[in-house]
Amino acid sequence: MRMISRKNTDRLIAWLSLAITIIAIIPLLWIIGCVFANGASAINLEFLTDTPAPYGESGGGVANAILGTLVINTMASLFGIPIGVLTGMYLSEYASSGKFSSVIRASVESFSGVPSIIFGIFAFTLIVTTVQHYTALAASFALGLMMVPIVAKATEESMRVVSDDMREAAIALGIPKWARTVKIVLGVARGGVITGSLLAFARISGETAPLLFTSLFSFYWPTGIDQPMATLQVLIYNFALSGYPDRVLQAWGASLLLVILVVAINVVVKFATRPKYKEGV
Repeated sequence: MRMISRKNTDRLIAWLSLAITIIAIIPLLWIIGCVFANGASAINLEFLTDTPAPYGESGGGVANAILGTLVINTMASLFGIPIGVLTGMYLSEYASSGKFSSVIRASVESFSGVPSIIFGIFAFTLIVTTVQHYTALAASFALGLMMVPIVAKATEESMRVVSDDMREAAIALGIPKWARTVKIVLGVARGGVITGSLLAFARISGETAPLLFTSLFSFYWPTGIDQPMATLQVLIYNFALSGYPDRVLQAWGASLLLVILVVAINVVVKFATRPKYKEGV
C-alpha cells in the first residue's frame, strides 16, 4: 500500500509540475505569437534596408535603427564585458574575507537589481549634460554599466566551480598566480563567462529607458558615436505611440527583429553550454 501511495504521489507531483510549467509558458508563447502575427507582414527588403519615412508617408524602414542598435550594443559590450570579467576574477581568486571584498561583492549584487532607468539618468547627468547633446557614447556607457554585474557574477560562479586540483597542480609547477588565474582557471571557466556575456548582451538589447536619456533617436543614418543615434528599442516606443497605422505596423516589425535577436542569442547560449561527450566514454 505504501508503495502504491508513493507512486501515486510521484505521479501527482509530476502532473502538477507539468501543469504549472505549461501555465507559466502560455503567456510567453502568447506574447511571441502576437509579435510574429503582427510583425511578420512588416518585414520586407525596404523595411530592412531603408531609413524611416517622414510622418504621414507610407514605406520606409528601420535599417538605421538596426545599425544603431548593433553599434551601441557592441560598444557597451567592449566596455562592460572586460570590466565584468576582471571583477569576477577578483571576487573568485583574489578577494579575501575582509570588508573591502564584502563591499565589492555586495555592490555587484545590488547593481544587478538596479532599474535600468537609473543607469540612464546617471549617464545623462555625467555625459549628456556635459557635452550638451544626446550621444551614442552615453548610451553605450549606460548599457555597459548594466552588463558589468551580470558578467561579473557569471565569471565568479564559473571560476569557483573549477576544481582546486588544477590550482594546486599549477602551484606545484611554480606557475605565478596571475598566470594560473588567467590561463588555467579562466580558460576552464570560459564557457560560463561566454554564456554570461551573451545573456548580458541579450538583456541590454531590450532596454529602452536608458536610451531615452542618452542616445534618444535619429531618422537618419548614424554620423558618429558622439551624436544621437537610432535604436530599435526607441523606434518601437516612438512608432507605437505615433497613432499612424503604418508606424504601428513597423513597430511590430521592429519588435519581431528584437525577439529574433534575443531568441538567437539564447540558442547560441544553449549550444555553447551543452555538455560535450567524447566517443567511447
